[in-house]
Amino acid sequence: MMNDLTCIIIGGGYVGLAALKAIKEKTKGMANGRRIRFVLIDKEPGHLRKFRLFRPTTVEEEIMIPWKDLVLDGFEFVQGTVTTVDSGEKLLRYTDAQGNDAQIHYDLLVVAVGSSVRRPEPYQGGIALIDPQAAADIRNRWRANLRKAAHETNPEERKRLTSIAIVGAGISGIETSAELALAMKKEATALGLNSSDTSVYLLNSQERLLPEVSEKFRRKLVQELSKCGVTVLNNRKVLREEAGVVLFSNGDSLPVGICIWMIGLIPNPALPAMGLPLTSDGRVLVDGSYRVKGAPSVYSIGDCARIVDPKTGEEDQMTCFEGSFQALRLAKIVMADLEGRPAPIHQSSKPNMDNAFNIGLGQEGVFWIRKWGLDMVMTGKLPGKIKKFVEDKTSMLR
Repeated sequence: MMNDLTCIIIGGGYVGLAALKAIKEKTKGMANGRRIRFVLIDKEPGHLRKFRLFRPTTVEEEIMIPWKDLVLDGFEFVQGTVTTVDSGEKLLRYTDAQGNDAQIHYDLLVVAVGSSVRRPEPYQGGIALIDPQAAADIRNRWRANLRKAAHETNPEERKRLTSIAIVGAGISGIETSAELALAMKKEATALGLNSSDTSVYLLNSQERLLPEVSEKFRRKLVQELSKCGVTVLNNRKVLREEAGVVLFSNGDSLPVGICIWMIGLIPNPALPAMGLPLTSDGRVLVDGSYRVKGAPSVYSIGDCARIVDPKTGEEDQMTCFEGSFQALRLAKIVMADLEGRPAPIHQSSKPNMDNAFNIGLGQEGVFWIRKWGLDMVMTGKLPGKIKKFVEDKTSMLR
């Protein structure tokens, strides 16, 4: 209908879904007497649970959820890759799933395309954990290596086949290392190998793990990782993996069966082509109310936007925690803009706590919160359960 307002969300990741849900609930699907039609556009056929990307490295788990299996409804889905945003004409141009060029008009547009996994250079070898297919490849490779090791008579080669190196010691690297170490021990036992012979090395280029956490939490985390079978090596800058050997900048080397790269995130590489104003590192430029500069009725939140608290100058981190708060505030901003009222301004989502982390280690986890200068650390099954509950809720699973 011509009288409908069309609100398009680009990106069906955690933040895109949160924005869709929040705007739908805040507006109740109406604005100034006009019905709002919601359209979600994403290049994938379903919601990819990026938090769970490490799971298929150890078990066959489907982490691509069809849109119809989410608790969200009342929106149209378009599978396609956005090519350009024409903010003057309010037109979105995209390539559909069949490779055809198409376009769609919008009245409101939310850019929430998130980030992509940083890939190593081709000459650096190894395998980057970038998608479910890479995860499945890793699973097949380490299992094949363990089967080979069960028949290998050379102890050095057996040690290499039962070792994995993970380059990058952020939260994803930590969680992946624990998941793999536990799964390898189990598989080794089933194959008649000694489970203590399997090794997972977490290679950290910095002097210590997670510089932003307390020493108490870091010690506990390293201790729990060690229980899983993970060895943390700090101050190790990896140059490349070559013929089953990881080479370090200090001249050391480490023979491994697989080298997995997990070296952080970069803003979505599709952004430059869209024609929106970007920062020097490739994120969307927005004002204090998430409005894209020079593009009326276009907003951006999540990993793909540079979001700064105007009062403190503090920049939001690229995490789902921040993205969820941004989505709730965005709904209020959109409503205010539609009604011509002053809109809320962004403020840091962690004003009531200094810091908090919940890291999954297999079925268990380590939870840490620092508040009023107090360090509170909890380990065991409860943090693991809380993490899974939060992830399922964020993915809006039925």
